[in-house]
Formats: sequence, C-alpha cells, structure tokens
Amino acid sequence: MTLPLELGTARLRLRRWLPEDRSAFAAINADPRVMAHFPETLTREESDAMADRIAAHFDAHGFGLWAVEIHGVTPFAGFVGLSVPRFDAHFMPAIEIGWRLAADRWGRGYATEGATAVLAFAFGALGLDEVVSFAVPANTPSRRVMERLGMTHDPADDFDHPNRPPPTRRHVLYPIRRERTPAKPGVRRT
Repeated sequence: MTLPLELGTARLRLRRWLPEDRSAFAAINADPRVMAHFPETLTREESDAMADRIAAHFDAHGFGLWAVEIHGVTPFAGFVGLSVPRFDAHFMPAIEIGWRLAADRWGRGYATEGATAVLAFAFGALGLDEVVSFAVPANTPSRRVMERLGMTHDPADDFDHPNRPPPTRRHVLYPIRRERTPAKPGVRRT
C-alpha cells in the first residue's frame, strides 16, 4: 500500500518536514506557553533531535507528525499527526494522535482541523481500529481538542507516564474507535 506523502484540508497542508522548519520548531519548543504541560522547554539541540526522531518515524512507519502549513498565513505552524509511543502502559500497543502548534496560532481551530484529517487517514488508509491521545490533566486546551474530535475520557484509564517526572507524570487517556468517528466533510488526501 502506498501512503500519501501529505494530507490537506481547506486551510492546512500537512506535509513531511523541510530543513527550514527546524528554526521555527525550535522557537515553538522554547516557548514556555507551548511547553507549560511538559517537564521543560527544549534547547535547540533537543528540538533538532526531536525533529530527527520525527523523520525517522516517517521512514520506519510511513506516517508521523506532519508539519503544519497554514495556507496564506505561515509555512510552518507546528505539527499534527500520529506516532507509536515508546513506553509501556495498560493501553499499549497503540497509535497516538498529537499536536503542537505555535502559541500565536492557538484558538483558531487548526489543531482540530488537522487532527480530523489525521483521524480520517488513520481509520481509512491505515485501517486502524483505535487511536489514542493523552495529556496531563491540566492541559485543558488539548483535552478540548480531543473532545471535539469525539474522543472520550474514562478516569479509570488514567495512567502514570513512565517517562515523565512529577508533576507531569499523571496523564488522562482519550481513545477513539473507528466506529465512533463522525464523518467530516472537507478533508482531502493529497
């Protein structure tokens, strides 16, 4: 099966990363607002290492955390996509959907729009039965995106992330199954 190199929506292009994305990505990862629910901000070297892992994930799996372009606004706003988590938890193995956008792009529906396209890809082209997302309980903006996508939370599924120190260790889990995914018009694969 040949997987699409990019996904698109009315306002977004989700694509593989370009070398010139790294500076903007480093700025996003150095922003305390963006990283408020993570253990710490990332240095340029740590950000570049993360970009390297994202590229390797694409090479290994054919999908990953796509770079987000906003048509007519910016060539790089962050990422939205899928990844294979690398830790043990009661819900593993799993495919995770996630996003990280520049703070000046928040509140415009870009994460939800991009994630809707990614879910359509996950349940369509990849044929997945379930996708999960997780965050620290205090990350209400991401939790709102998960809920808008139709993902549901059961407190019995909350877990301690083994790779996170306190106070960011506790996480809420939001799964969504293929049969619960509402049809969303306007999503296109390119």
